Amino acid sequence: MEKNNIDSAAKKGNIYLQLLSSFTRIGAFTFGGGWAMISLIEREVVETRKWIGREDFLDLLAVAQSLPGILAVNISVAVGDRLRGWRGSVAAAAGTILPCFLIILAIAMFLTPELIQNNRVVASIFRGIRPAVVALIIAPVITTAKSSKIGWKNVWIPIVVALLIWSHWPYVSNPILYIILGGIGGYLWLRRSERHLSLNEIDKEERKEENL
Repeated sequence: MEKNNIDSAAKKGNIYLQLLSSFTRIGAFTFGGGWAMISLIEREVVETRKWIGREDFLDLLAVAQSLPGILAVNISVAVGDRLRGWRGSVAAAAGTILPCFLIILAIAMFLTPELIQNNRVVASIFRGIRPAVVALIIAPVITTAKSSKIGWKNVWIPIVVALLIWSHWPYVSNPILYIILGGIGGYLWLRRSERHLSLNEIDKEERKEENL
């Protein structure tokens, strides 16, 4: 039922123009990089447009984080591909990249480091943006943690991993290590769940035969 609702929402209007305009708006008004965009992208594609479900978005986010490159571009490509294949990916990626490219080009042309440091108005604007950027980064972390069912029993996992990455110890602080370990752990947990489910089914069948 949810998939049918998502597909019908994606068919309304020109989906390519919708992808382009949505991600252009997000890219133009987001400061702070990829994580600052995640909460806006989630609200747009999950809540407002209803293009994909929340669980699908979290899966795409996990894939986007695991791939090399810019997180915001990766997730936009993943969402576009989920909706309309490679054409959707091109539309979403163009919307994400174009405003950032134009803004950075304008900054490179007109806002030199000397101007930012010496101009009190410009320096004050950038100082005021910093707290908002922190909030935009923290918001998707909290939302993702809730959606991923991280509670008191397993909250130690992201905390320990974050501390180890922050420690800058050789090998141990490499994020790739935890991506691989996370994938292996997820696979083993899936196999364990399937084995338990299979044993429960066998147990039910045996009980039915005993009752007969």
